[in-house]
Amino acid sequence: MTTTENDTDAAEVPAPGTAPRPVIGKLPQYAAGKPPVVVEGLQSYKLSSNENPFPPLPAVLDAINAAATVNRYPDPLSTALRNELSAFLDVPAEDIVTGGGSLGALNQLLATFAGQNPDGTTDEVIYAWRSFEAYPISVGLAGAESVQVPLNADGTHNLDAMAEAITERTKVILLCTPNNPTGPVLTTAQVENFLRRVPSSVIVVIDEAYEDFVRDDDAVNGIDMYRSHPNVVVLRTFSKGAGLAGLRVGYSVSHAPITRHLRVAAVPFAVSTIAEQAAVTSLRHHDEIVERIQRLVAERTRVVEGLEALGWFVPAAQGNFVWLGLGENTPEFAALAEEQALAVRAFGNEGVRVTIGEEEANTRFLALCATYTKAPRVS
Repeated sequence: MTTTENDTDAAEVPAPGTAPRPVIGKLPQYAAGKPPVVVEGLQSYKLSSNENPFPPLPAVLDAINAAATVNRYPDPLSTALRNELSAFLDVPAEDIVTGGGSLGALNQLLATFAGQNPDGTTDEVIYAWRSFEAYPISVGLAGAESVQVPLNADGTHNLDAMAEAITERTKVILLCTPNNPTGPVLTTAQVENFLRRVPSSVIVVIDEAYEDFVRDDDAVNGIDMYRSHPNVVVLRTFSKGAGLAGLRVGYSVSHAPITRHLRVAAVPFAVSTIAEQAAVTSLRHHDEIVERIQRLVAERTRVVEGLEALGWFVPAAQGNFVWLGLGENTPEFAALAEEQALAVRAFGNEGVRVTIGEEEANTRFLALCATYTKAPRVS
């Protein structure tokens, strides 16, 4: 096909009479981690998206390659995966609802329980900020109102302030642990105390996308909280620890009074047959995955200790990333990292999140920090 003067870029053609919902103009845009630039003489590394640098296990790759039914729709209930998770987590399969990553599972929950009411009032969703970048987008698209509660100076949740923010309009509370992008976890005692202050009619979501990397003995376990609290929903994913980010498979765990409504809002066929088989195989080879995760945890320890030796403040890192609260120096540091063929995730003038990646990438990151004179410190 040849291009003529009459051909016009569709993006430039106005669409009279069409307009998005007003909320669209008020929502932030999700900014995915940028790929690294090419720098001559240096291997480029992407440390901007909290991806697992290791590929899936060989057995998982075999399961993916063996998939031969992509001409057929997947099982809409992901029965094989739910049954496997049921045995793995020791929970009823009926309490598990799959989704396109933990974000897909979250969107299903918000669409079910938070939005605009017939009388025009909007429900409220409380969460710490800064936290997962998709939260305000998902809440807004559901038609609900975000109530953002600032983090403590050390990057932890201010649970007292979150409890005080609860009103009659509060329908859902999101707890991200470890918190993305700052890294600290919530402890069992903290969450138990918090739940005592939350009305039973309010759903509390424990978002554990990074739970595979947690090594803090006091860290809350969402499944334990779900067992003892009917209003708790747990979110987990195969994107991080299992290295299946590109396949988009996650799930929620909650009791029947919640799951029966979630299934109404669940996106049909959100988890592909390939993704389901990859996740099932990952669970069956969990011990091997844990070995790989432990390598990343060891690298995380090396990076944190290296930064602390430089006198840098790093919030308690329990995910596969570290947070540098660089404030107004954030753009400068991100640009310097780019010159070193390292892509990091800069958040405006707040800070930089750096994924724990390959050993060489982590070493180069530490070398950059050793030459940077504007170290982050707790405020």
